[in-house]
Amino acid sequence: MDAFAVSIAAGLIIPLLTYRHVFRLAFHFGLFQFLMPVVGWLAGRSVAAYIGAFDHWVAFALLTFIGGKMLWDARHREENACPDDPTRGLLLVTLSVATSLDALAVGLSMACLNVSVWMPSIVIGLVAAALTVIGIRFGRRIGRRFSPLAQGLGGLVLVVIGLRILVSHLA
Repeated sequence: MDAFAVSIAAGLIIPLLTYRHVFRLAFHFGLFQFLMPVVGWLAGRSVAAYIGAFDHWVAFALLTFIGGKMLWDARHREENACPDDPTRGLLLVTLSVATSLDALAVGLSMACLNVSVWMPSIVIGLVAAALTVIGIRFGRRIGRRFSPLAQGLGGLVLVVIGLRILVSHLA
């Protein structure tokens, strides 16, 4: 659902959405959602305490930074007529990591339970990719009508997701 919400926000800010944008975002979100449980599972019990101690802070910081930037860009639209493309470069990797850190914890849990990670990881990756395609298209549709408001709302959603991750791990 994190990837879905972020893909809606991405659909809001891409001026001319192409199949390339959709593919890049869906591919990377699906790939990272697949890889993170595998990485967590491979790390196993030895590093679970170390990663679990700070993964929620990383996700919170990344999502809050990106969401805050979207809120800023929505408010100052004239100054920034061409927002950064969330389907390219470091921003794409940052979003991919931020939305898949929870999947890392799932992999760590699966290692502790001695459960195979492969089939669940494949399903997680495919579902994340599919929801990303749906989300970016939905974001594009509502973005055409309500672009500045939708971009601000998308940024707010990212900040709320970051807060939710933080609160759920600290509670």
